[in-house]
Amino acid sequence: MPIPLSVQLYSLRDQMKDGNHLSYIKKLSELGYKGVECAGYYGMTPKAYRTMIEDHGMVVSGIHAGMPEAGKEQELIDQVKTLGLNSFVIPWMSPDEWKTVETIKALAARIEKSIQFFAKHQIAVAYHNHDFELRRVDGKTGLEILVANCPNVKLEIDTYWAANFGAEDPAKVVAQFKSRTPFLHLKDGPLTPGAPMVAVGSGKQNMPAIVKAADPAVCKWLVVELDACAGDMWKAIEDSYHYLVGNGLADGRKPAKAASKQ
Repeated sequence: MPIPLSVQLYSLRDQMKDGNHLSYIKKLSELGYKGVECAGYYGMTPKAYRTMIEDHGMVVSGIHAGMPEAGKEQELIDQVKTLGLNSFVIPWMSPDEWKTVETIKALAARIEKSIQFFAKHQIAVAYHNHDFELRRVDGKTGLEILVANCPNVKLEIDTYWAANFGAEDPAKVVAQFKSRTPFLHLKDGPLTPGAPMVAVGSGKQNMPAIVKAADPAVCKWLVVELDACAGDMWKAIEDSYHYLVGNGLADGRKPAKAASKQ
């Protein structure tokens, strides 16, 4: 059985602003996505947000949250549990923290401390990479150094950034960390710094190899995310669904209308 397909709503941030979120939630539901990954609550409470998503036949697959500020841990715990989740994702830490082995080890210690705190509340902590975590420091990628010094961290591997513009093989990165990766971000493009992305399946990423490298017993969600798009964003989100579901790489709620082979 293919892994369920979600979408990071950050992709549709421009389309969903100014009160337009409900119409796009309906469109995503009609298209067949099984879940959505949060990008804010559009002025709603987490409870109302979850109800809106579930009323449209989907679930909340995950939430991005920064390193929690001191004194605000309970607020995050309440959000995670209200959304029906058992984890949250740290979406970004400053590139300055990934420059040397020493700075990465210091970051790992901070994240591990947070992991131990949230574990008491049955909540796991995952980290989402960009390209700079895949730069090599003393022969190893920053992500390798983080994991070696933060043994309990989970990962949301962003497979486009994991390629580091062709310097790394994202399928190998996924395979290397598959035992700790419950989420994969799928995006596609020309692997050129600064160039906009394209629909999944229409760029240079080897999506079949990337998805195959995941452990379906561990990876709970494949998540389409496009930070920016060379064409119409909604069409790219739609085409990504058709490609992934139509080629049997992901599980949707509805069959794909068309699927372009990679």
